[in-house]
Amino acid sequence: MNLDHPVMSSLLPVVLLILMGFVAGKAKLMRPESVSDLSNLVFLVLTPALLFRTMSSVHLERLDMRPVFQYFLVAAVLFFAMLVAYGRDSRASVLALAGIFSNTLMIGVPLISLAYGEAGQVLLFTLISLHALLLLTMATVVLELQMASEQAAASGQKGQLWRTVGQAIRSAVLHPVPLPIIVGLLYAQSGWGLHPVIDKPLQLLGSAFGPIALVLVGITLSQTPVGKNLSAVVRLSLVKTVLHPALMLAVGWALGMRGLALSVMVVVAALPIGANVFLFSQRYHKAEDTVTAAVAISTLMALLGISITMALLPLLPA
Repeated sequence: MNLDHPVMSSLLPVVLLILMGFVAGKAKLMRPESVSDLSNLVFLVLTPALLFRTMSSVHLERLDMRPVFQYFLVAAVLFFAMLVAYGRDSRASVLALAGIFSNTLMIGVPLISLAYGEAGQVLLFTLISLHALLLLTMATVVLELQMASEQAAASGQKGQLWRTVGQAIRSAVLHPVPLPIIVGLLYAQSGWGLHPVIDKPLQLLGSAFGPIALVLVGITLSQTPVGKNLSAVVRLSLVKTVLHPALMLAVGWALGMRGLALSVMVVVAALPIGANVFLFSQRYHKAEDTVTAAVAISTLMALLGISITMALLPLLPA
């Protein structure tokens, strides 16, 4: 096994972090009631710091949007198809997000850098600049709408569609994920930049997000009965690591995307489920067992899947 291969050197650290969390959980180094507190820390402190800092330097007018547009077109179609397939309720929203949301930072950045160099990185960072903004905001709005509708149905209230929609959109915008993205994007357009006194703490907090979130996945996995959900976990992992990149390749090819742009978008689609989906499921208490296990299983699947994908892409006709 070549540990210096781009796939291995990018994915194995993620596997090891999840394994460390799993061992810590089995050793009961963290009480079950503390897991929720750690999840809140990651979701309410580390995630906003990472997202705001990432978006604070994004200038949309400088980005090549064509490959990115095709990526999000495929992601949106797959999201709503999964939403229907899983039952169109709030749980379905979390599972649908898991099918399209890639681990672009911890795995994507080193993988694309090693495999495709600076030109590949430019394409990836263009995608990353909008990845959370579009996908997480879309999922949050849909999820909040569904939860508001479910709560209204449970209380017997009817005829308040616009109020339900308004409350859902307000909850989606005033949210630890979309809000720092929107604020960061607006701040970026000022051209002021971040003073080092502000930038350094945000950088440190953002850097802590990935490892802590993955260790938290492992801890939660140690307390999760995977056996009864194994078939659902495998199906969801296959959607993310096989169906998502296959659709990206087919649609990209049909729309005329070729070369480096097609390769980067397909490889990003083949990445395993990102930790943000795990935090979403924890936050809303929807499909926690399935998503937690799928983050780990999809990462293991990606070891083989991405290797095959990267080997086959150069064989495509120009």
